[in-house]
Parts: sequence; C-alpha cells; structure tokens
Amino acid sequence: MTKASPARDLAQAYTACRAIARREAKNFYYSFIALTAERRNAICAVYAFMRQADDISDDESISRAERRRNLDTWLAEWHSVCAGGSSANPAFVATHDAAARFHIPVSLLDELVAGVAMDLDGADGGGADTYATFNDLYRYCYLVASVVGLVCIRIFGYTDPAAEKLAEETGIAFQLTNILRDVAEDGSRGRVYLALEDLAAHGIEADSLLHRAPGAPPTERERKLLEDYAERAEDYYLSSKKLLPLIDRESRPALWVLVTIYHGLLKRIERADYDVFSRRASVPTTHKVAILLAGLAKMAWARLFG
Repeated sequence: MTKASPARDLAQAYTACRAIARREAKNFYYSFIALTAERRNAICAVYAFMRQADDISDDESISRAERRRNLDTWLAEWHSVCAGGSSANPAFVATHDAAARFHIPVSLLDELVAGVAMDLDGADGGGADTYATFNDLYRYCYLVASVVGLVCIRIFGYTDPAAEKLAEETGIAFQLTNILRDVAEDGSRGRVYLALEDLAAHGIEADSLLHRAPGAPPTERERKLLEDYAERAEDYYLSSKKLLPLIDRESRPALWVLVTIYHGLLKRIERADYDVFSRRASVPTTHKVAILLAGLAKMAWARLFG
C-alpha cells in the first residue's frame, strides 16, 4: 500500500475542516465563501479547531471534571503537533499549517481554549454559571470572541496595529449579540451571561432567568436590561466600521459579510422589542445569501480594480 504524501494528508485535512465549517458555522461560513481559497482554508481550519474545543466543553453527557480532563488531553495533543509531532486530527493538521502560513501565534489559539474552559470552572451541581461584573464578562467575551477576531485579521491581512484593538471590540460586539440571542437557552442550561451587577441594577434576580415559564415574554425590567446590552453591542459595532478599511482590500468583503449578518441579528432582536424568550432570533437564510452575493460582488470589484 502506498503511503499518503504529506501534501495529500494536508489537503485532506483542509477538506475535512471545510466540511465541518460548512455544516456547523451557521453565520460564519457565509463570510468564509467571500475569501480567497488559501484564506478560506485557513479560516475553516481555525473554525474546526474552535468547534472541537467547544464540543468537548459542552458535552453535558459527562461531568465537568471529565470534560476538563478531555480538554486537557486534546490540548496536550495540539501542543505535541506544534512541537513537531504527528496527529490524525485534521483540525490540528490544518490549523498548524494555517498558523505557520499566516503567522498566528500559538498563544492566541491557547487563549481560545482558555475561554472555552471558563465554562468548566464551576463544580457539577454547584449552582448557576454567572459573572459578577461586566469587566468579568468582558474577559470571557475577549477569550471566546475577540481572540477569534485577532486570529481572523491575521488571515485577512493588515498592517496598521490599530486593527488589533478594533478587532477585539468587534469580537465583543459579536459575543454580546450571541449572549442576547441565547438568554433563554443559556438559562435552561444553568448559565447567565448577563453580569450580576447589571441584573442587580435593574432589580432582577438571576433565578428569574434560570426558572422562567417557557416562552413567557420579558418583563419591562428585563427588556430594559437587554436594551442596555444591545446599546453596548451597538457601540462596539462602531469599531467594525473603523476596522474594515484597515484589512487587506481582497479580504474586506468577507469581514463586511460577517459584520452585516451579525449586526443584522442584533437589529432583529431590537425590532422584536428584546423578546428573546418566545422565539430564538435568527437571520433568514435568504437574507444571508443576499448579503453573501453582495459580498462576492465586492470581492470581484476588489480583484478587478484593487
């Protein structure tokens, strides 16, 4: 039997990562399509890497302690690959190659895993997962979302160091949007990602988010709290407008698609008067496709006249 060449193994690893991204990345994948092939491969590899870490952390069929051990084992294998070892995990093979091609520090990818691991810090049966202050929540958002932005801009390409802070804040906007969308789902899983200090300021107990009647509309106090978080997210979305011109021209359409879809999700939450309990907010596929087509037109324009 002929042994597969390293190049073929790498190509197969990228193919597997693209399949994961296409299947799982409900919003992100539309922006991936608006990238050049090499950059798309790299983004899909990083997404598959993140997806694996997240899936290990979220496996509620086993205890948190077991999930933590599984994540530590997974991370040790990744570090072995970074040190020159081999792996049958396509996400590790492809991400290691992408990190080398686009000068992505391993420390950034480790921070991603550290963010995922924050959901495992509490003990099983030890009460709700919460964050005391918005600063604490910001740290979580930074690790699980801003770091993704810092990885992505290395793949997109940039030269102005100001892009890094803007990418951080764009990531915060995305994660606050996710938090607003998922308040009901997170509550059902014993998680409250709205800072306790903010709940207290609005006279809301965390238990009211953990034990609400299914589909019950928000109270006026809850609406005001969610509105405050939406306003914070809107402020952070302003950074994405400043980030866009700092990204390599050929990659700007991909970032534009991603920001437009995510900001559109926040706008839907706002138009629903912050009722994230009756139904989960989403951007219809037809709208995503329309945004993608506009992004592809922008990409074609950049290639022709950039």
